[in-house]
Amino acid sequence: MNLIKLSAIDSTNTFLKKLASSEKVENFTTVVAEHQTDGKGQRGANWTIEPGKNLTFSVLYLNDSGLNSCLFTLNVIVALSVVEGLQMQSNLKFNIKWPNDILSENKKIAGILIENTLKSQTQIQSIIGIGVNVNQELFENLPQASSLFLLEQKKIDKDLLLKNIVDRLEYNLKELNEFEEVYFWEEYHSYLYKRDIVSTFQGALGQRFVGKIIKVTSEGKLKVLLEDDSEVDFDIKEVKMLY
Repeated sequence: MNLIKLSAIDSTNTFLKKLASSEKVENFTTVVAEHQTDGKGQRGANWTIEPGKNLTFSVLYLNDSGLNSCLFTLNVIVALSVVEGLQMQSNLKFNIKWPNDILSENKKIAGILIENTLKSQTQIQSIIGIGVNVNQELFENLPQASSLFLLEQKKIDKDLLLKNIVDRLEYNLKELNEFEEVYFWEEYHSYLYKRDIVSTFQGALGQRFVGKIIKVTSEGKLKVLLEDDSEVDFDIKEVKMLY
């Protein structure tokens, strides 16, 4: 693993994107920062951390084939790789909350943000940003967030966790052609939070409704069974699960 360690940076995604645009960067190059001042999550949310206590890192993935037809497969594999890396050091049960949050005991433990750029007709550059709440003890005004330390009451080796997650990510992406996409999708759905459980959702206009998650479609949309037995596909900005 080609690892670049930084003490503080605004965003590891931004740093790695600029680096890759100015020079040739090895595939799976990883940038990790002890403190990230402007980390971003899904829906434009900030990712707030206590310096030195968590993992904030980004991985470069250059894809020449295999994910062009279904780009959300990359999200699937990244989420699975984070779960697998966490399971190597933790006895907690983890779930994937669509599209890319990792939960344990109904608390957010990790988040993922992937930025894709079409470099040519055959190559896609992906900057995979991952944040994991590892040893943080306080989460002010964040009732839905927690850390591995708070849930397990033990300190976690951040460097080992980083290695485990990146190793799983590299392994899974390299095995994609052998296992085919369906294998990873089945695994993803086995971890999907609140699948087949009646849940409350909020639409883009603030309206609340009840439904059951059926699956995530190949386009990355959430398929929900509503009370009238109709099935509706929601995009990321169209619905929010309340939990």
